[in-house]
Amino acid sequence: MQTSSRLLAALALGTALVSVPALAEISGTLNLNGATGLIDMPSGDAQKDATFSFSTSLIGPITRSTLSFQFSERLSGSFRFQTWRDWDAVISGDSEESDRSIDLRYQVLKEGKITPALTIGLQDLTGQGLYASEYVAATKTFGEKVKVTAGLGWGRLGTDGGIGAPFGSRPPVDPPGTPNSDQWFRGEAAPFAGVEYKVNDNWTLKAEYSSDAYVLEGEERGLLDRDSPFNFGVEYQRNPYMRFGAYSLYGSEFALALHIILDPKSRATGGIVGKAPAPVEARPSRSADPEAYDGGWVTQADAGPILRQNLAKRLAADGIAVEDLAYTATTVQVRIRNGRIDAGSQAIGRTARALSHVMPASVEVFEIVPVVNGIGASKITIRRSDLEALEYTADNASLLRERVTVTDAGPAPAWSLGDEELYPKFSWSLRPVVRLSEPIEGDIGLRLSSTYDIAPGWVLSGSIYKEIASNRELSTSDSDLPLVRTDSSRYNTFGDPALEKLTLAWFARPAENLYSRLSVGYLERMHAGVSGELLWKPVDSQLALGAELNYTRQRDTDGGLGFDEYNYDILTGYVSAYYDFGNGYLGQLDVGRYLAGDVGATMSVDRVFANGWRVGAYATVTDASAEDFGEGGFDKGIRVTIPVNWALGTETRRGLDLNFRPDGGDGGARVFVDDRLYQSIREYHTDGLDPDWGRVWR
Repeated sequence: MQTSSRLLAALALGTALVSVPALAEISGTLNLNGATGLIDMPSGDAQKDATFSFSTSLIGPITRSTLSFQFSERLSGSFRFQTWRDWDAVISGDSEESDRSIDLRYQVLKEGKITPALTIGLQDLTGQGLYASEYVAATKTFGEKVKVTAGLGWGRLGTDGGIGAPFGSRPPVDPPGTPNSDQWFRGEAAPFAGVEYKVNDNWTLKAEYSSDAYVLEGEERGLLDRDSPFNFGVEYQRNPYMRFGAYSLYGSEFALALHIILDPKSRATGGIVGKAPAPVEARPSRSADPEAYDGGWVTQADAGPILRQNLAKRLAADGIAVEDLAYTATTVQVRIRNGRIDAGSQAIGRTARALSHVMPASVEVFEIVPVVNGIGASKITIRRSDLEALEYTADNASLLRERVTVTDAGPAPAWSLGDEELYPKFSWSLRPVVRLSEPIEGDIGLRLSSTYDIAPGWVLSGSIYKEIASNRELSTSDSDLPLVRTDSSRYNTFGDPALEKLTLAWFARPAENLYSRLSVGYLERMHAGVSGELLWKPVDSQLALGAELNYTRQRDTDGGLGFDEYNYDILTGYVSAYYDFGNGYLGQLDVGRYLAGDVGATMSVDRVFANGWRVGAYATVTDASAEDFGEGGFDKGIRVTIPVNWALGTETRRGLDLNFRPDGGDGGARVFVDDRLYQSIREYHTDGLDPDWGRVWR
């Protein structure tokens, strides 16, 4: 009878307003878990495609911090870090003060005139099983202001008001940290439901019936009381980027939430701040000035130096350096180094405009070769007459792209004009840095970086880091594998200040469509050695293949030039396949031997946006057993790159890189090496240029 009454209560709450006429979809909101949902329960909604959010919530003594990303219109994922405050006062001697988890959810049905939005979700699918749960949730919009959700939960979401186990009993988690698919949708199932009422554009009221009994926090650990299955809340949407919430939970607790919601598809500042480009310099017609098209100027001894000087002066204002210039009476090839503009297409456009002002009228073909680390990435060929004809034409970007060719860069012409002042060149910077290992754990400090470009393709670089403040703690590792990553807290503690890296790198083009890199020195803060890489990547191919070989030795924890007392060294290597699936989705598969000596494979998927945002997930499975790997079972994580210009609107290529590894161990670890080839040269291939080609006229 008790089960029946709870089921009726959930259904009553979920259908209380069915008589209100349906209307267009109201954007989904986030719950205390940082996922699309009600208060503590999920919903059938999905966020707008590509939405990235950071959420933090306080529930009595519990803090949850979550990163979520809508990978596509239907698929989303979350990485959550949960801590318990005053844990030692609750249970003395228990070191488990935090937990990390990864969620996935897929919207099976979008909301229609009659049908609700329907979502299937997995919570904590690779964690320790503390919050493992599955659910099916349906959400329907009624009128302009109301949303109703009803669902069924298993695992953690099936601990209160259960109605039976329709798919059998639920086995225990074994081993922890791995996807335990045998558990999914097994065990007791329980209904949940809720209502959202949108008062106006700023305020929303919520109420829900929860199927989470909070057994772990309440009955087992005594952190909070759960007196009722009903939750109530009010949320305030200050602007499109920020939402606040206050809630009454379970008849005994008070909760607060903050959601920061970002859209990688648009810029927070509305656009890039910078000077407008100079217009294309149109030539006189051949009939009006036939002498202007005379190619005799190529015989003038000082023509080359003058043209190169004038071009370099124009492009310097855009942060573009001229590496080499070669020409005939009808064709010019310029090799450029883009140091500031974040879009390759915009750098190409600025260079083409500058050439129209500098080159004599007889030059009809512009060949622009972007140079990355001293090697040509591609050759973009533009006809000057197309620039002149299309500058003020509707849809000029698409029309120009149809006439532009992107081909292999090839070698530099035998006769070309370089600049003796470009090499050698020294540059340095001192910047504040935030280093996060969890959403709320890390340090801030200053990084002194320097680069010495010795000659084309030869780069000497290094950096020193000095910590200013940190909330990290020194921890010890009980891993059965070599401590190639789990000893990192010792490097944080004892390496202050620390020489992060000091490397000499050589980049080359062995043959057409082939790129190579050789790096020697202190590659990263934990490992030093030699790293070599070879990449095959045609400019118009979605597929790329690579191979990498590394010999490394583990460094001392003091951040100096010495090595660890165990003299741990290892030979690692990988073969890799990269594939561009279109629409910004990039896949990568690496197979080989990792730093701890384990052998396996890494699969990763990233979504890359034209404005520089990058969000991805990866997982590594090796022959190291879950027991040897330790907490987490296998390596997995979420990585995010947020470009500085997205937030500030300034012209810069710098970005903030975040990498979160829940329960990361020593298995599946790779050495960190700067300027791996695929990401370095892809920007100037067709799959890198085309998504943002419209900025060629910017």
